[in-house]
Amino acid sequence: MVGTYKPQITDRDREVLAAEFDVDTSEADPGAALEELSDAVRSAGESEFASMGAAVRSDLTGSLDVDVIESALTGLEAAMADAESVREAGVPERHGPGDDGVEELYRELIAPVWDAYHHLVDLGFFESVEENLPAFTESHIDHTARGVLDTDILTDDLADLGFDDHERTALLLDVVTNDTRLSHWVPTGEIPEGVEFDVDYVPPLHHRAIGGGLLWIKALDRHLKQKEVLLTESIIDDAFWRTKATLGGVYVFLRAARDVADDGDLTDEQVVAALSSGAAIAIVNQEELMQEAFWIHEEKRAPSPAR
Repeated sequence: MVGTYKPQITDRDREVLAAEFDVDTSEADPGAALEELSDAVRSAGESEFASMGAAVRSDLTGSLDVDVIESALTGLEAAMADAESVREAGVPERHGPGDDGVEELYRELIAPVWDAYHHLVDLGFFESVEENLPAFTESHIDHTARGVLDTDILTDDLADLGFDDHERTALLLDVVTNDTRLSHWVPTGEIPEGVEFDVDYVPPLHHRAIGGGLLWIKALDRHLKQKEVLLTESIIDDAFWRTKATLGGVYVFLRAARDVADDGDLTDEQVVAALSSGAAIAIVNQEELMQEAFWIHEEKRAPSPAR
């Protein structure tokens, strides 16, 4: 049933947010908690983060094609307007052999993004972001959460994209409560020696975050069809929510990229917060997508009719 996929948000989660942003929500309407947090946050205009955003603009403003990025945002908005139909369908149908024979449900959701993604790759956008933005340290994550609340992206833009207050609060929690997880995603130059792969082929951090999220979603149609006999409604719910959440992160990231492209209305500091929070949301949810929908162990799988 559509709607059952929505993530759980506990009273403890709300307490964590209230403590993070020094807000008393004890008498607040839970449905308005996100707006209250947003109203309580005021940008301090930290010069360190503002200078980082200014450096990204200096590198890239004028070289990016704003129409390509705007087309991706508009296309993603249209795709997400009908996203509930993907959850209603559950598992893609098969109409022929191979991957091409599997119905495109999840691939249709990400189709509008590819041109802009490849454009950012070709123009060196991800390299500039990695060079100028800090890694996911505790202080940077704190700034990121506060900074994205100081914009309209989380409260207004994602609402227009189809995320209700509950879902947007879950995305904010993804940023606030994952210091350790995010700290494992380091810039390419900080990957320690002795790893089992060739670092020369590892793309920049934010490239991995956004591109990795898109690739996991791209693989979902085939995966769900191949593993249909193992799937429960809970697994399908998780797959849909993690996809929706990852695309929320991609949207926030592209929204910041568009602002860099056309020198828009975000401050330099807000650009840093939007780029970082978009990447963080994509990281957390693609990792959860792997664990919840791709790694189907014996205790988790649907019961076999043969037993």
